[in-house]
Amino acid sequence: MTTPTPRLLSTLAPAQFPLGLGCMGMSDLYGAADRNEGLATIRAALDAGVTLFDTGDFYGMGHNETLLAEGLQGRRDKAYIQVKFGALRGPDGAFVGFDTRPAAIKNFLAYTLKRLNTDYIDLYQPARLDPNVPIEDTVGTIADLVKAGYIRHIGLSEMGAATIRRAHAVHPITALQMEYSLMTRSIEAEILPVLTELGIGLTAYGVLGRGLISSTSPGIGGLAPNDFRSHSPRFQGENLARNRELVDHLAEVAQELGATVAQVAIAWVLSRGPTIVPLIGARKRVRLQESLEALSLKLTPADLARIEAALPADAVAGTRYAPAQMQMLDSERRVA
Repeated sequence: MTTPTPRLLSTLAPAQFPLGLGCMGMSDLYGAADRNEGLATIRAALDAGVTLFDTGDFYGMGHNETLLAEGLQGRRDKAYIQVKFGALRGPDGAFVGFDTRPAAIKNFLAYTLKRLNTDYIDLYQPARLDPNVPIEDTVGTIADLVKAGYIRHIGLSEMGAATIRRAHAVHPITALQMEYSLMTRSIEAEILPVLTELGIGLTAYGVLGRGLISSTSPGIGGLAPNDFRSHSPRFQGENLARNRELVDHLAEVAQELGATVAQVAIAWVLSRGPTIVPLIGARKRVRLQESLEALSLKLTPADLARIEAALPADAVAGTRYAPAQMQMLDSERRVA
């Protein structure tokens, strides 16, 4: 594999390894996971030079943070940890709202620091916009925690262009976390231009379409009841059949390029700009290795045109979340 070119997360943060490891699936939302394999994958990522590790305090209700802490044991200084907070869970695992009040933020952070066995978080970001708390109050509280030394950088997740501007006016925002892939390109119209203007980086999740862009794409019958994709519109009936057909077209292009569809999808996201860091949700070392090999795939303008023609975003069937969840996304609200 060729030496990877570092990605600049923003004008405020240090250069990053081109890919980050998203750890959510090791604890939650994608069905059962092998704990030991998850730990081995975290360590293999470190060995490969990965620096960015993404988690959330509500992933497995704290389990993901403790797992990541164990995986990073003795090597915390090699990792750039970003944590999402604010999503509330019930004892049955259901999502029951968001809370980014100042006192709640401090409480969430206290538990996060304990679980991660660290005295600071590299980047801290609300998982969603709390409709009951002005974004200025949320960012202002995090800014105070930056001054106190508990947090290095401030991020946002799934927020729209207007909200990003308001937040950035309070304190410089280092990165926005958003779903971005061949299947999900809605951020290109309004959000990406704002990030470029303000010098904010992007950590892109869902780069493989939640597993749809894969040689082992799951079918609805193969999903566990506790796998949130069993309720995702893109994995339902005719939508799933249509989306698989699109991936089959992409697979033909990938074969000609001597790569897997996953590698092509990752390389496509990398081609979108030097301040975009794809988050790879690998739960196993074999999937991590496949993703890392995408760094050697250099796409020409002609390749990119063929890839986008094979899987045009406007041909994808179904929204990326169920209707109720879509309504919670500030990023999906369009500026008039």
